[in-house]
Amino acid sequence: MDISLLAFILVFALAFANGSNDVSKAIATLVGSGVTDYRSAIAWGTIWTVVGAASATFVAGAMVKTFSHGLVQTGTIIEPAATLAVLTGAMAWVLFASRTGLPVSTTHTLTGAIVGTGFVAFAGEELIWSAIGNKIALPLLLSPFFALTLSLLIHPAVRSLARRWEGSCLCVMPASRALVAIDPRGGTRALFQTSHFGQPVLAVPTQCDRAGLQGLVVGLDTIHWLSSGLASFARGTNDAPKIVAMLLLGSATAAWPSTSSQLAAFGGVALAMGLGSYFGGLRVTEVLAEKVTRMDHAEGLSANLTTSSLVLLSGSLGLPVSTTHVSSSAIIGIGLLKGLNNVRWTTVRDMVLAWIVTLPASALLACLAYLILSNVL
Repeated sequence: MDISLLAFILVFALAFANGSNDVSKAIATLVGSGVTDYRSAIAWGTIWTVVGAASATFVAGAMVKTFSHGLVQTGTIIEPAATLAVLTGAMAWVLFASRTGLPVSTTHTLTGAIVGTGFVAFAGEELIWSAIGNKIALPLLLSPFFALTLSLLIHPAVRSLARRWEGSCLCVMPASRALVAIDPRGGTRALFQTSHFGQPVLAVPTQCDRAGLQGLVVGLDTIHWLSSGLASFARGTNDAPKIVAMLLLGSATAAWPSTSSQLAAFGGVALAMGLGSYFGGLRVTEVLAEKVTRMDHAEGLSANLTTSSLVLLSGSLGLPVSTTHVSSSAIIGIGLLKGLNNVRWTTVRDMVLAWIVTLPASALLACLAYLILSNVL
């Protein structure tokens, strides 16, 4: 088999594995708070993951450069066996974790695979350790603490707004070009009305028909759905560039040979992430939705806002944080606000152990893959 074709297959396999493990990070709150069932949540997360991964084509240059050429010395010749070993080691570990229900980090996994292969291929001498520490290790280490802290800070405000909102809603009435407020008793009050089309009307209602009105209904449930979609979008834009970058790992530069090849790479990875999300995302979603802490609307919304804001911010800065660490830490933070007894610490222990084991496990698998491939190719 042609080596380039094999590399493409492994990249798409890694993207599939990533989808099966990481789709849970943005949709677990929908199931955990009782908004919807698993299959609907996974389908929603899949759609926005694909959109985010495809959008990364235009905004993720810094991330691609970091993972394709930012961790090894300039001019280092990376043989095909090394590139394939990185992909094989990372894919094997993420697939194993997904199968066993462990939420692990693809960022962590790729880093471990690159370092492990680097040790065997060139004794670690060509690795840029300062870049590995500053660009990858430090953000990965700090992001769980930022997520935990941010969720603790924003949740009281979200909870307060949710309580004030409970029982009330806004109703968009396109036929009347109006925005109407409905109180818990069904009383109505026109907030906005325009005499012609073309002026925007936004709303966040729950039950228009409660007051005998007919209009667009968008309630607290809908805000939760939207926050989950945003978190899934952020995850797609954060993870796709790291996976796509593996196609440039052995090239002379970090530039694509053509725009069409770049679009094909991101499009293929986005599709593979979507397939992995939809067909393999159940196991890890069950862990985060049911086995860490129970959540209500406000808690799920807080966790999603924390995840999406931190992941989007870090992605725009080219810092490869782990969506797994961010979302899991946000959910744990929500549980801590309700008391230590509301967190299932055995599940948290297993998750943290999986995070710790990911680096050496992916490094070992990549080393073994390199030893085999270097003798075969």
